Amino acid sequence: MCICGKNENFNGCCGGIISGQHKAKTPEQLMRSRFSAYARADGRYLILSAVRENQYEDDAALIQEFSNSVEWLKLDVLTTEGDTVEFKAYYRDESIIHVLHEKSNFVMQDGQWKYKDGELYKSKVERNESCPCGSGKKFKKCCD
Repeated sequence: MCICGKNENFNGCCGGIISGQHKAKTPEQLMRSRFSAYARADGRYLILSAVRENQYEDDAALIQEFSNSVEWLKLDVLTTEGDTVEFKAYYRDESIIHVLHEKSNFVMQDGQWKYKDGELYKSKVERNESCPCGSGKKFKKCCD
């Protein structure tokens, strides 16, 4: 299974996009590849998959440092509409599980989908939802 949660092997899903073997065909594919890149601490890809005006090479090391300091657990794609994707990305920082809830905007630039920006929402793991750690238990009976 791919890191992004799709029932495909990594190379056939996000790995091929990250390595440049093929392009993301949709904003959702690009967003999923970006989640996988965070999980793999691939700061270079995250910089290159953003619009030109937001590509800051110095950010690659910061992204890698952050990504290596947490454990990425799970991605839930909530909605995809046109060039926007709303998702929740779960990660563990030491013993606390956090959720990054964002509605991301993508644009076509030079024939490729690129991440433009996003709106962050305050969100938390709800006690009665499945635990993002993958145990199959409710969050309140697992990692809460």
